Amino acid sequence: MFGSGEKNRLASFIGPGSSFKGDISVKGSFRIDGEFVGTIVADTLIVGEKAYIKGDITVKNANIGGRVEGNINAENLVEIGQKGYVNGNIITGKISIAEGGIYNGKITMDEKPSKIVNFQTDQTNQI
Repeated sequence: MFGSGEKNRLASFIGPGSSFKGDISVKGSFRIDGEFVGTIVADTLIVGEKAYIKGDITVKNANIGGRVEGNINAENLVEIGQKGYVNGNIITGKISIAEGGIYNGKITMDEKPSKIVNFQTDQTNQI
């Protein structure tokens, strides 16, 4: 999904039928399949199809498969899946919305330096 490595391991999980109210900060990946009301700060957030979040989110990457009502600030990427629903503003470097995904709000794309390399051609061997 977002690559591999220590920061992408699943560090915390809220399962189906569980609810949490408050603020949370997670190093690594945080998956929610239940209900969460509050503020989330994490490296990666994964929102399951039956999950509900009400609150603001600050992450590097977010994969939204359920319902989010709140603002998302993602350093790298926000992915809204086929059953994903987001009602709030998004600030991110990249965004992907699958067919069927629903988004209501304003998207601001952060300008990051381009990684495009221009190659110079040798003009001495022209015909």
